[in-house]
Amino acid sequence: MNDNIAHLLSKLETGLLINGEWGPSSSGETLEVLNPATGEVITTIASATATDAQRAFDAACHAQEKWQKTPPRQRAEILRRAFDLVGKRTEDFATLMTLEMGKPLAEARGEVTYGGEFLRWFGEQGVRHHGITGETPEGNLRIQTVRRPVGPCFLVTPWNFPLAMATRKIAPAIAAGCVMVLKPAKQTPLTSLYLAQTLMEAGLPAGVLNVVCGQSASAISDPIMSDPRLRKISFTGSTGVGKALLKTAADNVLRTSMELGGNAPFLVFEDADIDEAIQGAMIAKMRNIGEACTAANRFLIHESIAAEFSEKLTAALEALVVGNGLDEGTTCGPLIDERAVENMEALIDDAVRAGSTVLTGGQRGEGNGNFFLPTVLKDVPRSARVFREEIFGPIAPITTFATEAEALELANDTEFGLASYLFTQNHSRIQRVSEQLEFGMVGINTGAISNAAVPFGGIKQSGMGREGGVEGLDDYTTLQYLGIKNPYC
Repeated sequence: MNDNIAHLLSKLETGLLINGEWGPSSSGETLEVLNPATGEVITTIASATATDAQRAFDAACHAQEKWQKTPPRQRAEILRRAFDLVGKRTEDFATLMTLEMGKPLAEARGEVTYGGEFLRWFGEQGVRHHGITGETPEGNLRIQTVRRPVGPCFLVTPWNFPLAMATRKIAPAIAAGCVMVLKPAKQTPLTSLYLAQTLMEAGLPAGVLNVVCGQSASAISDPIMSDPRLRKISFTGSTGVGKALLKTAADNVLRTSMELGGNAPFLVFEDADIDEAIQGAMIAKMRNIGEACTAANRFLIHESIAAEFSEKLTAALEALVVGNGLDEGTTCGPLIDERAVENMEALIDDAVRAGSTVLTGGQRGEGNGNFFLPTVLKDVPRSARVFREEIFGPIAPITTFATEAEALELANDTEFGLASYLFTQNHSRIQRVSEQLEFGMVGINTGAISNAAVPFGGIKQSGMGREGGVEGLDDYTTLQYLGIKNPYC
């Protein structure tokens, strides 16, 4: 470990953040955070118990009344200061993300920019989040609607985008006047801990944000989810866990934001600019080593251009440099853990048995880390697991189609409905196909669709609610209507 990393870790808080104080777990238990590129222990952090989770939620609830009365401009200024601090600490945040998650440093820096934008965006939106005024058609009532904070929130973030997934939830909660408990993924808690430090330095009052991480997710979530004071849960993760949380949320009729699994189709029609499609494919597939819910999961290519597309995509993936994300020149880092590598092997074995051909990759990379070579599969049947399941890794399965109707049928043949991608130069087809794609988001001639200003989210079993955009702030408020008697009636 070099001196710069050692210095960064030395100033990182590794305890639980409860009511503005950092401290150990009530049990004294700790959790090791591993580097997926080497298997080495980066550091240890406090591992929360159910008692700690309850303490954190109690602290949040105690802070709610005062925080929701804080003027919107004050909350916005805290977010703006945090945005500035995150920008100044780009290298620190990027290094932490690469250490604990594996993505190349260049991509980690990109996430700092992306994640930081949620702080600025919601700070700007929070001071403009108004209701409406008017009158009833009969003229007897004046109508006034008011946006009020939804109340105490429980925020659960995944390991793949440890900064952006935290800021995408924390920033609108702050802007709306909500208090919260954040539970980051146990694989990548360090970035969230550093973000919490930064927010505290930016002036966030004690108790507004509490952070608890632990070996047992249920030990943390169970007491919070069963507390009648909880008003909202925001979860990003697997559909299976999301369904379980939704069942629990029903008991207290919680406001829910669920950003769950994906199975994104990447459609390339015969009139597409193939080089543009390859560029889009590399972003949509290989961003974050393929470990993204928006990642292109199924490449549906018109049969007349499939050979050229396959050849060019194979060449592009073979040009990637697999290695430790901290090393300059690395463009594809390790997967998050050994289980992820084993899943890639199982998916490829299943696809080959089903008749697919491996054009490149298909095996582990060299070294002690969780490396897997970028892979292209052709002639993938819809019965193969890589067609049906979310891959979450660097495998690109190619299936061909002959007609527009067949492309749409293949694309929509999934229970998921998060992201999709469409490449064509035909404007009529853009309208026609996008309107029939059963997905919450459609990227048209681009492989990059995420932005703080857009309403991110899906339909079907990919979840409910939206994060980012104006809609992302709505999800942290309740709408109250005031019916005022017209004094002239």
